[in-house]
Amino acid sequence: MPRRNNKRSPGAPSPVGLGGPRVESGPAGYGDEQYLVRQIPGARATKAYRCPGCDHEIRPGVAHLVAWPADGLGGADDRRHWHTGCWNGRGSRSVTRRWS
Repeated sequence: MPRRNNKRSPGAPSPVGLGGPRVESGPAGYGDEQYLVRQIPGARATKAYRCPGCDHEIRPGVAHLVAWPADGLGGADDRRHWHTGCWNGRGSRSVTRRWS
């Protein structure tokens, strides 16, 4: 029997990391700004990044998220990769690494 391709209905949620970004408030000190946030699954995390929340490395293969200002003025240079826990705790502590 041939394999059936399961077509997703238009209203179904997209898989983690493949959907569009969501809008959230920024980290402490940037709380009045809006940021676009996208999940990155571990299988798609192929490079090492430095988390601005804890200043530790995010190793390849570790699920994390990417945040960038929602104002539309910035480009790829304004994206920052965060540990999920650091982003979730961003309102209770300040950024340890300033964006340059």
